[in-house]
Amino acid sequence: MFFVSDAFADAGSAQSGGVLAFLPLIGFVVILYFLIIRPQQKRQKQHQELIASIKKGDKVVTNSGIIATVSKVVSEHEVVLEIASGVHCKFVKSAIASTVPSTDGVTTSAKEEKPTENVRKEEENPIISETKQKGKAALKKVTTKNESEKKQ
Repeated sequence: MFFVSDAFADAGSAQSGGVLAFLPLIGFVVILYFLIIRPQQKRQKQHQELIASIKKGDKVVTNSGIIATVSKVVSEHEVVLEIASGVHCKFVKSAIASTVPSTDGVTTSAKEEKPTENVRKEEENPIISETKQKGKAALKKVTTKNESEKKQ
């Protein structure tokens, strides 16, 4: 009789320990959902909206890094992209990673593309200015030395 009461005591604690053992696993699944699964679903939904909104004239970037302009929307799954002037390639819409936003509100296909240069004036950066001045002075010395050698 003594052994039976010990067996019942162990059985009761084993059941409550079993439920508590799954509690960290359940917490891990909840954390996994909020940190990984939910943000991935949001990105996927945004990408699908992006693909659905692509129209002729949009400037896009493909997954391979090619920057192109949409020249024709063939179907809901395919587009024709112009990657250089006169060079057209057919792409699957899901291969488009993003669109290139225009800076002034006008689509990039409607305006002539001009490369933007972020060149600072020499007065703004004294180090570059000083280096250029030293380079010019050194060039003058070499030029004068070569001219004097030619005269002799």
